[in-house]
Amino acid sequence: MATAPSFAGAVLPELASPRRLIGGRVFDFSREVAVMAIINRTPDSFYDRGATFELDAAVDAAHRAIADGADWVDIGGAKFAPGPAIPISEEIDRVVPVIRALRGSDVVISLDTFHPKVALAGIAAGAHVINDTTGVHDPAMAEVVADSDATLVITHSLALPRTPYPAPHYDDVVAEVAAFLRARVDRATERGVPLERIIVDPGHDLNKNTRHSLELTRRLGEITALGLPTLVAVSNKDFVGETLDRERGARVEGSLAAAVFCILQGARIVRMHNVAAAVDAARMTEAILGFREPAYLRHNLA
Repeated sequence: MATAPSFAGAVLPELASPRRLIGGRVFDFSREVAVMAIINRTPDSFYDRGATFELDAAVDAAHRAIADGADWVDIGGAKFAPGPAIPISEEIDRVVPVIRALRGSDVVISLDTFHPKVALAGIAAGAHVINDTTGVHDPAMAEVVADSDATLVITHSLALPRTPYPAPHYDDVVAEVAAFLRARVDRATERGVPLERIIVDPGHDLNKNTRHSLELTRRLGEITALGLPTLVAVSNKDFVGETLDRERGARVEGSLAAAVFCILQGARIVRMHNVAAAVDAARMTEAILGFREPAYLRHNLA
């Protein structure tokens, strides 16, 4: 595996296509971090417990996230965790109205789904990104994306959709996640998705325990060395709570620390609940790395 170059104590991954046109916006992931906000139209989401299940609440939350500086908004109608299957028509009814409401908002609209039919409806409604937390488990997902202009996020997970996966075991979690992602990227490209429209996500906590997620964070440079922009979803996850002994509502600081460490290892999209704090953390990290100028200069100047 190639070793990514380092600069100022950080890993700067060699990306095959760092400049991406997504949703009408150009991102240079060689020196830019995008903050993805999370909007769940589910009554049982692990973090907000259904606070944005109603359509008006979901749209209002999305607009607040945009006002707080979110670059992307990720809309989901079915959570990853095990549970009863949600009818495809119902998932479409949950997500499509939010997508339509956000069209023209100068934000990248991402749809979190593992159903190709939901992805197709979401793209038709205006989604720019399909975020598949099952890593193209269904190859038809790649075909749907290939027939569009959308970007595909390929996430590592092992279980069948909405099914339990107790006591996951890895001999080397980072090596196995990297191998999985390489194989699923190949699956997507073989079905027509160009590399310049693929993003990878190691899937913190998805069929992984806390030690696995900490190891993935510690060695994230081995994932970003794959050469594709890497998304990390570390916000308020159980690995943060178990590490710090913090309940769901008290994990913001730990989540920000994990996100910044991932950025220093080459992550270029961070999926976060607490958008304003995440934006400040990302922009400060960019400035420390020399990727951006301060907003203004007054201190100790004549």
